[in-house]
Amino acid sequence: MSKIKYFITGLFLLGLFLNSSCHSGKKHEVEAKNNKILKDSSLIYGAYTGNESDLKISRSAYKEQLYGFWLGQCIANWTGLVTEMDKIGNVGEIKTGKFYTRDDWGKKDQPSIWAEGVPSDLSENIDFVLRGPDSIWGADDDTDIEYMYQHLLYKNKTSLLSPEQISEGWLEHIRSEEENYLWVSNQTAFDLMVKGMLPPETSLPEHNENYMMIDAQLTTEIFGLFAPARPDIAIEMATLPIRTTAYLDAAWISEFYVRMYALSSSVEKEKTMKQKIHWMAEEARRGIPESSYAAKMFDFVKLQYENGVPWESARDQVYQRYQVEQQDGYDISSKNLYCNGCFASGINFAASIVSLLYGEGDFKETIKIGVLAGWDSDNPTATWGGLIGFMIGKEGVEKAFDQKFSNRFNIHRTRQNFPNNGIDNFDDMAKKGIFIIDRVVQERMKGGVDLENDQWLIPLAK
Repeated sequence: MSKIKYFITGLFLLGLFLNSSCHSGKKHEVEAKNNKILKDSSLIYGAYTGNESDLKISRSAYKEQLYGFWLGQCIANWTGLVTEMDKIGNVGEIKTGKFYTRDDWGKKDQPSIWAEGVPSDLSENIDFVLRGPDSIWGADDDTDIEYMYQHLLYKNKTSLLSPEQISEGWLEHIRSEEENYLWVSNQTAFDLMVKGMLPPETSLPEHNENYMMIDAQLTTEIFGLFAPARPDIAIEMATLPIRTTAYLDAAWISEFYVRMYALSSSVEKEKTMKQKIHWMAEEARRGIPESSYAAKMFDFVKLQYENGVPWESARDQVYQRYQVEQQDGYDISSKNLYCNGCFASGINFAASIVSLLYGEGDFKETIKIGVLAGWDSDNPTATWGGLIGFMIGKEGVEKAFDQKFSNRFNIHRTRQNFPNNGIDNFDDMAKKGIFIIDRVVQERMKGGVDLENDQWLIPLAK
């Protein structure tokens, strides 16, 4: 073979090699990209032809926000526990003296109504309770049943839990003996399930005398996050879980929180945090019946805020109006309940609106006001800590404190029979939330999951 032929043959073989290498490189690049795509192996992703009006939401960005929800909720929950039931007023058999004010932040914590003169063992002073990277967050009643509902949705491959699925989940994951971290209406509903009764029968007044208590407000907000920008779908998903323990105003208040959470994905990005929070609150308020004491409580607190009344004065007026004078149909004080109904949905809802409006979307300020406002102070703080934590995401929460936190979560502190001896982490919890939303978008919203571009295509309600 001549030198020219050898040269041409060599060029040809080199071309084949380079072409093969190029295609191989592209192939590996595509494979690497596909490996990074967040995809639920138990879900069939159907084809979807989107509409121009569809809302597009990044799944990976939403995952970081769900992490922020769990982290923000844990910070607020454990901080609120420092002052839980320290201050409930002076109506009834228990007297707790003057309510806290902003000047009490950082000062000595005072005993709760059941602490027999001993302050909280979480913190000597009224301050943030934080867990560093080497520590672990413990579950509490503000986080554990939401965790359980997320688990049940994914385990049952559904976007709408049935009465049987809820009951089976409660009976499997909640301890029957004390300490089982159940209170008032949750405990009553659980006892009824043990006897074979199913939701929503477990919330009806003729079966559950505690139907007006706070329980559903702290166990169902997460359904709003499972239906981004679609409060109608969120309420559809949350209705039965809410009515497992709540009825009338207690249920409407719980729906208010669910709507707030769902609306957080559709608020205009150009707005300030204050504008976002206030818009979401106004929109969620529309779902509360006008004749209810819940609606009147919201409107009363909002009026104090708009009139420039300090938050402490607004809180004091809430106490006077609703626990002393029993206005707007809120008659808990007349029922002679333990601690004057300090666990009731109504008074704690009013206190939560104080911290929401006056906090103006600032994560730390909202929690501070909630912690100092009184009554069941860990519950409103956990609700708003979770919401704002979701809105600003993991990085936003860390930036607020200028530090890193633990991402581990021990669900077995309060519940039982979960994998890995109950030790989970916020990354995996957020991922499971994404997979649940994938199903919700397809099944309930009739939208699409664009895996290639890592986004949801969400048809907005008409």
